[in-house]
Amino acid sequence: MISIAKPKKVLLLGSGALQIGQAGEFDYSGSQAIKAFKEEGIEVVVINPNIATVQTSKGFADKVYFLPINPYFVEKVIEKEKPDCIALSFGGQTALNCGIELEKSGVLKKYGVNVLGTPVKTIELTEDRELFNHELQKIKVNVPKSIAVSTASDALSAAEKIGYPVMIRAAFSLGGKGSGAAHTKEELGEMADKAFKTSKQILVEEYLAGWKEIEYEVVRDAFDNCIIVCNMENFDPLGIHTGESIVVAPSQTLNNHEYHYLREISIKVIRHFGVIGECNIQFALNPSNDEYRVIEVNARLSRSSALASKATGYPLAFVAAKLGLGHSLLDLPNSITKKTKACFEPALDYVVVKIPRWDFQKFRNVSHHLGTEMKSVGEVMAIGKTFEEALQKALRMLHVGMYGLVGNKVYFKELAHSVKYP
Repeated sequence: MISIAKPKKVLLLGSGALQIGQAGEFDYSGSQAIKAFKEEGIEVVVINPNIATVQTSKGFADKVYFLPINPYFVEKVIEKEKPDCIALSFGGQTALNCGIELEKSGVLKKYGVNVLGTPVKTIELTEDRELFNHELQKIKVNVPKSIAVSTASDALSAAEKIGYPVMIRAAFSLGGKGSGAAHTKEELGEMADKAFKTSKQILVEEYLAGWKEIEYEVVRDAFDNCIIVCNMENFDPLGIHTGESIVVAPSQTLNNHEYHYLREISIKVIRHFGVIGECNIQFALNPSNDEYRVIEVNARLSRSSALASKATGYPLAFVAAKLGLGHSLLDLPNSITKKTKACFEPALDYVVVKIPRWDFQKFRNVSHHLGTEMKSVGEVMAIGKTFEEALQKALRMLHVGMYGLVGNKVYFKELAHSVKYP
């Protein structure tokens, strides 16, 4: 363990109000973190407005504040509770954005509160699209050709330079909010106006439709030890949000060279950013050759982390909390096997399939087409010896009247159109 003073009291930021794109996955992360902190004898104070969650259950944390996750309320709690540290990585995008604001406004410095795990500077580098691309170019890692802009007119100029169609991504956003593909000036103008309502910066980038989308879950400690806990492949190619797509772990179509090539890049990127704890890195991979792009790094627990934890049995949030306290992967025991250490990478002799669940009938005038913005409200996970077995199980588990991929009474007016536009 690294020689830092162990905190007496930790403030844990939850995920904020339940909403599409951010819900149960972060309750799982937060509750795992609470267990890890309590095991170390640390007092845990939680802020989260969700009553129907595990992390806010009576007797779990030492104190719970049912308040919004915003700088005003968090500062009031800091002033009252006087915690030594704050944990930002377990409450999704809401907690990260709040943490960045608290750091910038000087609140954390004013009350002498340290950030556990990944530093705020690293969070900013991974969330600010322009800084993110600049950092990766320094270490010669490929990113999509892109231009960061802060006005709709600049977005139109950027698209002219890159060439249509283009992809729009909003910085500091959750669940792909404010993102999408634009094929014309008119489409881009509408999308940019919409994106700027929720974000101060958007990225206009090359559109990589049809490329494979691959994810790696990476864990790093303060001593620069890195492991890959799980790699996953999206059933749908790039253009469909991960939370909207069937996801398979481990990846099924990568060959040995591709798997290890992307694995090495993942570790190189995470070491460069100086992440401490857990993070998720997303790749676009050309199905015809070795060409790749790093799309995103989430320097926090994500919805993919919850899937990876349950798919592998490796308690990512629990380990990330311990690493934030200065522990090493080499001396932390694997809480599942009880024999190996946390530095051992899980090996799967089975296949895991995650399928999202939508409830469109509850919302009027909502497009049923899937894209880069997340609309799903939940998901199921199935385990099988083969991909086919896990897929069949997951489809039945959705409870939407499906027997699997076959034997269903499902009809399409135009099959080719339905396949092209999910």
